[in-house]
Amino acid sequence: MTSPWSVRTEVAPATSRLLIERAHEELLAGNAGDPRLADVRPLVRESWRRSLASSAAAEGLPRLDMTADELEAYRRAHPLAPVMEMVRSLLLPGSAEDSGVVVAVGDASGRLLWVEGDRGIRTLTGDMGFVAGADWAEASVGTSAPGTALALDRAVQIRQAEHFNRFVQPWSCTAAPVHDPETRRLLGVIDVTGGSEAVTPQAQLLVDATARAVESELLVGRLRSRAAAPRRAARRPAHSHAALRVLGRDRALLETSGDAAASVVELSARHAEILLMLATHREGLSAEALAALVYGEAAVETLRPEMVRLRKILEKRAPHLVPLSRPYRLPADLETDVQHVVSLLGRGAHRVALAAYPGAVLPESVAPGVEELRASVRAALRETLLAEAGVDVLLAYADTAEGAEDAEVLRLCLAMLPARSPRRAGLVARIEALGA
Repeated sequence: MTSPWSVRTEVAPATSRLLIERAHEELLAGNAGDPRLADVRPLVRESWRRSLASSAAAEGLPRLDMTADELEAYRRAHPLAPVMEMVRSLLLPGSAEDSGVVVAVGDASGRLLWVEGDRGIRTLTGDMGFVAGADWAEASVGTSAPGTALALDRAVQIRQAEHFNRFVQPWSCTAAPVHDPETRRLLGVIDVTGGSEAVTPQAQLLVDATARAVESELLVGRLRSRAAAPRRAARRPAHSHAALRVLGRDRALLETSGDAAASVVELSARHAEILLMLATHREGLSAEALAALVYGEAAVETLRPEMVRLRKILEKRAPHLVPLSRPYRLPADLETDVQHVVSLLGRGAHRVALAAYPGAVLPESVAPGVEELRASVRAALRETLLAEAGVDVLLAYADTAEGAEDAEVLRLCLAMLPARSPRRAGLVARIEALGA
């Protein structure tokens, strides 16, 4: 069988992949003139060079800089939102949960907005950060079908070792850009990711046809809208954004940004506890309930002067967050890095979630509400990784403070590793030491 994707079409696919892997190694080693690069398709070779020039990570994870709420709001407002049902019907017919592929739709900058399809494959690809909200532009993760299709403004197929990022090399993908049907402005990209079935000629025809069908549907929708009513200019209200960082630190950071400026303030341990409890209980808390979560008893008279001091700080730094009373509650959303990690776990981005978890929630706090939240997040991370994560992510978790002495995690890693893996000896020694 000849290779469908190497310059040297006379070689078998396995040989072709080996040639490309070696060329990739030479390029990353700084040997841009190595003759082995001639074995790589020109489209891929040029993409690798662009990836190097933009400092794309060869083993890193994509950025996820949007909270779950921000992502949902962005998706609702995106021009491709109205055609998602069409994308699903064309690319994920029948039962999407066992379709054998993952379908992703991203915006014009390469950020993935929807990632749907086979549950098992989504779990595996989530470990490399292929999840909604992740930046898959070529400048971020290097050569991949979605990012390279956007960079070239044309449909592309990328197979396994052709990916610039090693985390992505087990997978193959086909992607096609989507344009505004009137202005031809780039709107986004449609991608199918999976095994070899994701890069067949039929897959490319299907993805291309879906992109064209989407553009036609967008045009029809606009014509209908114009016939029904005159267009109205969209108005976007000014807003401020705030985030609370409490993982792995005792003195939380409150980060705020808005139309005027951005700021970061370090909070006292007590103010961090109060603000975290209000962010976690968005429905509000009575004075007694908040005092119990922070102090361990209904010490309302101790809580009230602390609330006065917190309000004074917030009036200067984040006036939109000054708590209301009866019940105590925040007047605006306050995102936390805790919510971010839990959201990543829910999206299947296990490796990214682990990287975003520098440590426990306010580790020195003895506030009952914080202790409960700390235990809940620890358990969610551990149980999700045990149930769904790949061996590489589990090994990374086993190297953290929380996973280092977890015998169940170590045994599962041992069971998942190949029989000849050099890492087995170290795991066996650690398990025996724990038993002793």
